[in-house]
Amino acid sequence: MDNVSTVRIFFLTGINETMDYRIAIFSFTLLYYCVIFSLNSSLILIIVLDENLHEPMYILLCSVCMNALYGTTGFYPKFLLDVLSSSQEISYEGCLLQAFVMYSFACCEMSILAVMAYDRYLAICHPLHYHSFMSKRRLSQLVSFSWLTPFCIFSISILLTSRLEMCGSKIKKILCVNWTIVQLACSDSNTISNNIFSYVTILIYLCHGFFIIWTYMHLIKTCARSKDDRVKFMQTCVPHLISLFTFMVVILFELMYMRFGSKDLPQSLQNFIAIEFLLFPPMMNPLIYGFKLTKIRNRILNLFFVGRQ
Repeated sequence: MDNVSTVRIFFLTGINETMDYRIAIFSFTLLYYCVIFSLNSSLILIIVLDENLHEPMYILLCSVCMNALYGTTGFYPKFLLDVLSSSQEISYEGCLLQAFVMYSFACCEMSILAVMAYDRYLAICHPLHYHSFMSKRRLSQLVSFSWLTPFCIFSISILLTSRLEMCGSKIKKILCVNWTIVQLACSDSNTISNNIFSYVTILIYLCHGFFIIWTYMHLIKTCARSKDDRVKFMQTCVPHLISLFTFMVVILFELMYMRFGSKDLPQSLQNFIAIEFLLFPPMMNPLIYGFKLTKIRNRILNLFFVGRQ
């Protein structure tokens, strides 16, 4: 018979050391989340409402912003409630759901960045065939791929975790992630399938990373030959590179620390490491693209000055 968890409530103990500053943390976190929500929502509305921005690059950017709203909403509201609560509890099902949201958010981001790299590769390296390659149908397929693939992968991952019998209920973090839940499984639970699936997932998204590197090697090689291509590269690829670099650094750092990091670090620093991917990319992406992409910058400036007249 399949194992069934005997634990129905988890306790997020990572927040305990910060309870002396709960009002300050609550105020800053609420403000930060509101800014993230406002920036990403504004960019989505600008792209959706302006028909001149209904191009693949901007539609993919809209996907990035939607993913940011999805991921941050999976963490910040619950964290804000925990800061004000005397006991930081989360149900077994709620913990699995949050773990699913966190991992699918991170991998959706990686998939969308890979599709954006492919889009820039076609636009600069094959400009004459760009519109035939990146048709509306192809674009919808790629966007669907970037969302559905992580959802399918992590549905399986969470299903495997839900079959484990839990013997622990304390999670030394401020959020639920799949690996920490697996670590609470009873010693006689078979976690081999979870470990194998985790490494397969990491391999899949490493392939995404290698694909992005391959596309940019070709992009740089192509842009070196032409001044016009260099200008196009600086205008449209540099924001993507900054976004990619930021995301890759925080995710790799989090993965390496989760698997191999020391548990002797101060809890507040461990908390910061755990949520880096929810702090920097969702805030930086709309700012980088909003200031760097000419069409979006002009649209924002037009709205701002029209609103003041």
